[in-house]
Amino acid sequence: MSIAARIRAKLTGALNPVRLELVDESAHHAGHAGMQGLAAQETHFRLAIEAEAFRGQSRVQRQREVYRLLAQEFEDGLHALAVTAKAPGE
Repeated sequence: MSIAARIRAKLTGALNPVRLELVDESAHHAGHAGMQGLAAQETHFRLAIEAEAFRGQSRVQRQREVYRLLAQEFEDGLHALAVTAKAPGE
């Protein structure tokens, strides 16, 4: 299963989002120095997620929860994830 598919599955299963947009931006970073030696092809993503689970949480708490859920993906080669996390209606 691809990293993108794993990200979608984990976030959907844990947070039941009403909106989840995941954009693979890895190709834009292929030649960067920080990418040297990485075997993973899916390394940089932009995520917009909207879920009721985020209601009452700060921006930092929301991002920490996303990163906690995706800890294995970071170990497996995910290098960067830009997160915009909101509760419905925000």
